[in-house]
Amino acid sequence: MSRLCSSGLQLSWVNLYRNLLLAYQSIGVVYGDLSTSPLYVYTSTFTGRLEKQIDEQAIFGAFSLIFWTFTLIPLIKYVFIVLSADDNGEGGTFALYSLLCRHAKFSLLPNQQAADEELSAYKYGPSASVGASSPFKRFLEKHKRLRTALLVVVLFGTCMVIGDGILTPAISVLSSVSGLQVTEAKITKGGLQALACAILVGLFALQHFGTHRVAFMFAPIVIIWLASIFCIGLYNIVHWNPKIVLALSPHYMIKFFSQTGEDGWISLGGVLLGITGTEAMFADLGHFTASSIRLAFALVIYPCLVVQYMGQAAFLSKNPSSIRQSFYDSIPGPVYWPVFVIATLAAIVGSQAVITATFSIIKQCHAIGCFPRVKVVHTSKHIYGQIYIPEINWILMVLTLAVTLGFQDTTLIGNAYGIACMTVMLVTTFLMALVITFVWQKKLLLAATFLLFFGFIEGVYLSAALMKVPQGGWVPLALSVIFMLVMYIWHYGTRKKYNFDLHNKVSLKWLLGLGPSLGIVRVPGIGLIYSELATGVPAIFSHFVTNLPAFHKVLVFVCVKSVPVPYVSPEERFLIGRVCPRPYRMYRCIVRYGYKDIQRDDGDFENSLIQSIAEFIQMEAVEPQFSSSESPSLDGRMAVISTRSVQSSLSIVITEQDSINADDSIQSSRSITLRSLQSAYDDDHPNMRRRQVRFQLPPIPGMDPTVREELMDLIQAKEAGVAYIMGHSYVKARRNSSFLKKVAIDIGYSFLRKNCRGPSVALNIPHISLIEVGMIYYV
Repeated sequence: MSRLCSSGLQLSWVNLYRNLLLAYQSIGVVYGDLSTSPLYVYTSTFTGRLEKQIDEQAIFGAFSLIFWTFTLIPLIKYVFIVLSADDNGEGGTFALYSLLCRHAKFSLLPNQQAADEELSAYKYGPSASVGASSPFKRFLEKHKRLRTALLVVVLFGTCMVIGDGILTPAISVLSSVSGLQVTEAKITKGGLQALACAILVGLFALQHFGTHRVAFMFAPIVIIWLASIFCIGLYNIVHWNPKIVLALSPHYMIKFFSQTGEDGWISLGGVLLGITGTEAMFADLGHFTASSIRLAFALVIYPCLVVQYMGQAAFLSKNPSSIRQSFYDSIPGPVYWPVFVIATLAAIVGSQAVITATFSIIKQCHAIGCFPRVKVVHTSKHIYGQIYIPEINWILMVLTLAVTLGFQDTTLIGNAYGIACMTVMLVTTFLMALVITFVWQKKLLLAATFLLFFGFIEGVYLSAALMKVPQGGWVPLALSVIFMLVMYIWHYGTRKKYNFDLHNKVSLKWLLGLGPSLGIVRVPGIGLIYSELATGVPAIFSHFVTNLPAFHKVLVFVCVKSVPVPYVSPEERFLIGRVCPRPYRMYRCIVRYGYKDIQRDDGDFENSLIQSIAEFIQMEAVEPQFSSSESPSLDGRMAVISTRSVQSSLSIVITEQDSINADDSIQSSRSITLRSLQSAYDDDHPNMRRRQVRFQLPPIPGMDPTVREELMDLIQAKEAGVAYIMGHSYVKARRNSSFLKKVAIDIGYSFLRKNCRGPSVALNIPHISLIEVGMIYYV
């Protein structure tokens, strides 16, 4: 008993140490944006007509508003409620949407299958069957327009996050360097702009190195920053006006609104800037734990920021004329320059985290078919999920510089920033209400209470922020419209193309009628036919054999698709099945990725595929339920063989080689020309050299002769070579289509397809082995 107690105590100490370490790391990554808000909150609050009403009571009321907003939304809503709604440890808008899609039929991904529900990550959380009888749930599942509206809401919130990625660097860096105007009169506004732009260009230029390169600096910078503002706030409280402590009472909020009226309501657009960056607590959950983020906020972030806002208010209550530079004016002279330097560094750290989050969320949009293919670079071998997207990085940089140079004022940028942040929070509140009722299976009344309470607070703030649309608030709205248009056109075109493939599948009866030879010449080798279809034979196959009546001896229809889970483990990535009876040598491979998975080019896809098919062939012979080959749908499932037990019944021997001809004991049927081309390609692309292996089937007593024959055909086909067949598609609207559809497909979708990454590049297909089949899709 004593041993159990001591081991349990030791385990709890280990967990506490781990959470404290993660809490320390999270301060630099998660809270960089939130912790720099004191630079501009009071300046943005007391603008316009309210600037003429600044007195001690107004300052006390503004602080009371900031305090209670900071308590209700970041502390109560996010720390105590939202952080519990994780998806396999992942957070953010897409995590909530993914949970909803798995517990109710809300998903609009076209090629989902029942087999996806067997994924271990899919079953995360309460069982979906418990709340299946909910009338509200059935109502939402029945109407496709409501499901589409839900996706639009998620994408709109996503667009606002992208807006954050543009506005956060602009307002943070510009606010931090504006401190130079306080002491150095020689620095003009133009010089300040040039300095801010130089810092921003440097920030975006360093993105390709990845966050992990400088991550060790982030936490110390933000911690020093937080300690500095805490001490400054404490000094200002004691030195200027200790009575500011009384403003913790909500009574001062009521007095504030009774004194300022409509101007006070409009000022909420500035107050809400005190909670910008709160969404990062939930969005960055995947890199940490909920406990560590809660610890960091409760023990460090919350007290430091509350004391800083209180100290700034104490200073302003005695120095109302300093409202334009409230933060820098409140800094005691001797520590001014050290605080200025650390403020600039903290602003850069906060901007870095938001930019990285923008990359991540665009990758997630692509996973659900709502964003064109872009180059995704995995920047860290050790920290999974840190990515860099070059095209998006430079677009963000150009837009950020345009905002900085266009507005030249933190107040105007703050108006835009407030709308973007509050919209994201409102979307999170709406999705959380659905999660409470459908995922957590609580009563509808509880979900409605959550939605009404927090939705009302955020709605009031958003209404105040929208009043400032003419003064800069139009920027996130305009950016969201542009990004939403891109997402909608891409999603619309992709779905139309998929439906065309679905309705033009090759008839299985036609294939069966052709016999095992398919009425054509079957040449040595393996043909991997890529398609978005998870069932059936795509039209590209018949289009190919019609124009060139020869095909490989082994055919594999490959479908790479996304499933509504954050990650799919390698053991569950492949689904292997058979198309047509055994003599046809036709298989199906479905490769599944989660919305946060990175498709790495490890050069081992072919070998893993062959191993998986070989194991499927054996499994099919042993387990009768896998042999229903008359069905065109998926018949079996298999894990990657290299991740399973070494005592596989197949025991395929893999021998690594430096070149194709290293082992002369097995004669390859590749032509001399093809081998010379492959050798030349490998010489020109040393980084793309793929692992050369040999497969060998050892003598196994009692193996079914038909199984042995099929396995030997598979190994010989692999030795002969692997070809990748893809459709080079041209999507056009039908002649009788509406004008809007023609514009969307013929202009919008066509432009995006021509300017995004090609599917072969996105799927890491070797160019030397690629065969493209031209097809026109009239949708």
